[in-house]
Order: sequence, then structure tokens, then C-alpha cells
Amino acid sequence: MTGVSRPSDRPAPIPAARVEEIARIRAPRRGEVVWRRFGDIRGTLMAPHLLLLQVAHPVVGAGVADHSNFRAEPWPRLIRTLLSLTTVVYGGQEAATAEARRLLRMHAGMKGTDATGRPYRALDPEAYHWVHATLVKGPVDALTVFGKGMPADELEEYYRGMRDVGRVWGLKERHLPPDWPSFLAYYDDMVTHRLEYNASVRDVLAELAHPAKPFRRLPDPLWNPVARLVAHYALLVTVGTLPPVLRERLHLSWSPRQERALRRFARAVRVLTALVPPPLRLTLALVLARRAAGRAT
Repeated sequence: MTGVSRPSDRPAPIPAARVEEIARIRAPRRGEVVWRRFGDIRGTLMAPHLLLLQVAHPVVGAGVADHSNFRAEPWPRLIRTLLSLTTVVYGGQEAATAEARRLLRMHAGMKGTDATGRPYRALDPEAYHWVHATLVKGPVDALTVFGKGMPADELEEYYRGMRDVGRVWGLKERHLPPDWPSFLAYYDDMVTHRLEYNASVRDVLAELAHPAKPFRRLPDPLWNPVARLVAHYALLVTVGTLPPVLRERLHLSWSPRQERALRRFARAVRVLTALVPPPLRLTLALVLARRAAGRAT
């Protein structure tokens, strides 16, 4: 839930002690594994997958349904989310801390009752941790599907760095599994026992199947062919990379033909990105971080 809330959701104050605690956590630095891996351009192909995983959590799904403008402005919300993420990872200590405080203030007042009558609050530790967990796992999965995978000797360092990112975001040490194997066990348990089909899952899938225009004045004859292509590959990657147990729970079918299509697409991405020098694969993330810094000044 890193997007922007509706105007009616006013930011709430957060305790000074928590602000000071966040400021003491070190943000990622240039050259570290998190810096080199998190913003790889291939990760953008997994963005809809991560959003679907996030809203499948009952608290996140309810919060998005009640407080997000995702359906009205999907493209601006995506850009704002990317700006937020890249600021925390690539913006430097001061910018990362400021963005984390903004997110906490924004989410602190978000609470309500979901469609089944269950009360929720956006800063519920389990839900907040789950959003972070999807962002931890997403780049690893992207490199596995669209590359050679993250080297085994980097995984622990990457996870330690992402634990620090989680703490910058305001998560407590006790909420974070201590190492990569523990994280994987936690992640699998959440997928198996906690995620569910809900209205926000339905809305995300509908938006993927019928993507809105990025610009309202874009003529239909120009956008419609592009939209069909975007929808095809977005759904192919999003559905195909879900754990099978979750696909079934979300009422999503998957066939051998679709699996072969995903593998062909993944091969094409691997070939193309192999031609791009590793530093250039971070270009989008670094540009977004600079843009966010420019907006803040």
C-alpha cells in the first residue's frame, strides 16, 4: 500500500520516538547488493504480480478498496508507487527517511471495516510486513524468471539489506524473519494460509485485462492494439508466476500452452537484457529516484 491515498484521508501524526528510530536505520548505499539488484529493469515486469499478491492480503485489499484511487488513476498511482520505492532504496539516507515518515503518516489514519465485517488498520504489522515481503521476493523472482537468478552467495546479503529497508519503512526488528531460509518459510506460509480472493484482487485483474489509457486524449485506434498486447503479457507474467496454490484460490486457470508462452517470453527477455550492461539495467530506478528528489525540493 505504497500508493497515494484519496484526498479525504488526512495524514496522521506519528510518535517522535518512532521517527528517531527510523532515522537511525541505514538506507541502502551505492554498490551494495540491494542497490545493484532491487531496481533491475526486469523487475518492472513483475510489478502487477506484486500488486496482486499485496491486495490478496485481507487487510491490504480492504485498505486499497476503501482508501486508494487505483481504479480511477491506475497509471499515476503506479508512477507514484515507483517513485516511493526508488526513493527509499536509491534516494540516499535523508530522502529515504523522509519518504518512510511520509508513508507512515499517510497510512496511520487508514482504518475501517472490510466487506465481511472485519475491522482493519493499514499499519497492522502483519499486513505492512507482507507488503514489504512481496518487495523483497519480487526482484529475486524476476531474476529467476527473466535471468540466471540471483547468485546464492548474494541472497543473504540482499536479504539483510532488505531487512534494513523494511526497518526504514517502520517495521520492527521482531516482525522480520532473521535470515533468507526463515523468510522463505514465512512467505510460503502466508501464501498458503493467509491470502484470499477479494474485491481488490478482482479489480486488479480487471485492470490488467483492460488497461486504462495512460493519457485520456490518446485516441482509441492507437491505444487499443497496444492495450491488447499489454494485457496479454501482463496477465501471462502475473498469473504464470503465482504459486499454483494461490492461482487456484484466486480462480485463475493456467494451461500447458500458457506455460510454454511464458517460457518463450522469458527467453526473449533474457536474450534482450543480456545485451544491456548491468549498470544500465538500473537506469529507470535511478531516474525515478532523481525525479522524486526533484519534486521534494
